[in-house]
Amino acid sequence: MTGVGDGPKAPPTLHDVAREAGVSVATASRALNGSSRNVRSENVTRVRAAAAKLNYEPHLSAQAIAKGSTRTVALVIRDVADPYFSSIAAGVTQAAEAARLIVTMAVADGSPERELEIVRTLRGQRPRVIIVAGTRVAGSGTREALIEELAEYRTAGGRVVLISQRDLPFGTVTIDNHGGARDLARALLDAGYRRFAVFHAPGEIRTSRERHDGFRAGLAGSGVVEPVAIETTFTRAGGYDAARRLVERGFADVEAVFAVNDVMAIGAMAAFRDAGVVPGVDIGVAGFDDIGSALDVVPALTSVAVPLEEAGLSAMRLALSDDEGAPDVPLPTRVVLRESTPPRHGKGRAGRSARRA
Repeated sequence: MTGVGDGPKAPPTLHDVAREAGVSVATASRALNGSSRNVRSENVTRVRAAAAKLNYEPHLSAQAIAKGSTRTVALVIRDVADPYFSSIAAGVTQAAEAARLIVTMAVADGSPERELEIVRTLRGQRPRVIIVAGTRVAGSGTREALIEELAEYRTAGGRVVLISQRDLPFGTVTIDNHGGARDLARALLDAGYRRFAVFHAPGEIRTSRERHDGFRAGLAGSGVVEPVAIETTFTRAGGYDAARRLVERGFADVEAVFAVNDVMAIGAMAAFRDAGVVPGVDIGVAGFDDIGSALDVVPALTSVAVPLEEAGLSAMRLALSDDEGAPDVPLPTRVVLRESTPPRHGKGRAGRSARRA
């Protein structure tokens, strides 16, 4: 008589192989997909022995990836409405078209759980490349599962690249969030600002945390007081809400606001105007990313320029390179001062006497 628990045994996974060999999932993936030059020879031997012992085989439906029969690049982004991601997508698309590949896009909507679900689905669709763009979220509980899914996909011949922080064991295009925000703080100090507020997202959003920490590092040693910190969502609506709360609180102790991305800064400017507070006159406003809209708003927005289209191009070059062990690609940032933070000459608010032509 068959017991309740005597059903078919689940096939072994890459995680099982890694555990049997005593190595990480990423190491097991590299050892099995031919990137053994990046793995110590003794680990390669152990991984292959573990795979043989467990009768492990990569997902058979994914073998077409290695044979090059798919012509698609899957781009996973955080938010389709954010110009940050549309600029990255433009770079990915440009490089993919040059390689005669087609780009498909999926939106995780800021959810690590949704991101994991998308990657699992993509594995069955067998794209040539998976690019995951967007901030990593600390403490989400999905990190190890995401690593395993992407490692299984890579073992079957796919290529994986991230555009974000260097957090997962795959090639990554990184952005200097900390350094860019630090440089912005120093530039605003040089322009005469001394009292600040920071509009930031919750601490688990790593991009926000890096930019917030970088801004504070740029103020360190200057003798200015700790910036007023207002937590909100990583969106235009979040920036609007934070500015509304700052006005309700009173902003006599704030000369300039740093919002950790441009869409938040643009939302903040709208809220200030609605409250009768004139950005660039009554209060300075700065953002980060230098999206196209930064030049369209009035006054033009001070920001930290990130080469977003280049991020997409670099991600595709990294994905299509012959060297799977190629180093990560760091992208520089550059502070761009505009009319939303006019120089402060003498006393007063972000001063009517200092308004630029």
